Order: sequence, then C-alpha cells, then structure tokens
Amino acid sequence: MINEEIRDREVRVIGADGEQLGVMSIQQALTLAEEKELDLVKIVPGAHPPVCKMMDFDKYRFEQSKKQREIRKNQKVIILKEVQLSATIEENDVSVKAKNAIRFLGEGNKVKVSIRFRGRQITHTEIGLNVMNDFLERVKDIANVERRPLLEGRHMIMILAPKENKDGK
Repeated sequence: MINEEIRDREVRVIGADGEQLGVMSIQQALTLAEEKELDLVKIVPGAHPPVCKMMDFDKYRFEQSKKQREIRKNQKVIILKEVQLSATIEENDVSVKAKNAIRFLGEGNKVKVSIRFRGRQITHTEIGLNVMNDFLERVKDIANVERRPLLEGRHMIMILAPKENKDGK
C-alpha cells in the first residue's frame, strides 16, 4: 500500500536514507513525504504500529523489474526432445536419429530416446536394449545417461543429458 491507501491511524516512519523518524499519525507522515516529494510505502503491515518507508516508489518498481529481466536473461530453459526408435530399425535410420540427438544435445536440451514394442516384439525386449546400447555408443561423446533404458509397459525409455564442458557450458 502506498500514500492514501494506508488506512492506519499511526505508523512508524523510516526516512529515505534509512533513519527512524518515529511513530506519527498518518496525516503527519503523508505531509512529511509530500514535502520531500516521496511516496509513503507500507513495508511491514503486520507490525504494531505498521512500518512505512519514504521512497520513490516508481523508481523502486523500475529497479525491481530491471532485476527480474536480468535474471530471466541469464536463465537457460532446458527442453526435453524425443527421438523414437523401433526394435527393427535399420542402420542408416539409427545414424540419422543419432545425428538429430547430437544436434539437440548440442543446443543444451535433454533427449528422451524411446522404443515402442508392437505386437509380439514385447517378448524380445533384449533386441530393443541392443538398439538402445548401439544408439548410446553413437552419442556417448556428447551425452551422459541420466536414466538407463527401462521398460515401462510397451515402451523402453532412456533419457540423455548433454555433457558439461570444462567452462561450465
């Protein structure tokens, strides 16, 4: 709450430079803030009496939004990309899928590698595991295994994360 929005009778006032001005009525505090061309902002509403500070509220809001923008700018969003294989995939198809996974990992994203077993293929999950291990051999230079190949229903899923470089990127 700022200025006229404050409805308390008495408030403890802190000056713009941080010194305590004491407990005074809201009218006195507003007059004092107006003389200094500042806003009266309630910063601790739960105290008795509430604590208000004199500050340039627009400047304060601008600085806060500037900090938030700086934090968002330095943030890296990691996306989970998916590469789908099959138990009967051909050699060239695996190399194309591995090339795509390397590109995704190079961009800093995680990769979910999945195999869907169809029909009677589910009885030969070791074939799918061999395909997963072959795929992992192709991308091991750039990827760490975050989750080993695991069978969930008719799907075998493995998650790869990009390796950290020495400079932290």
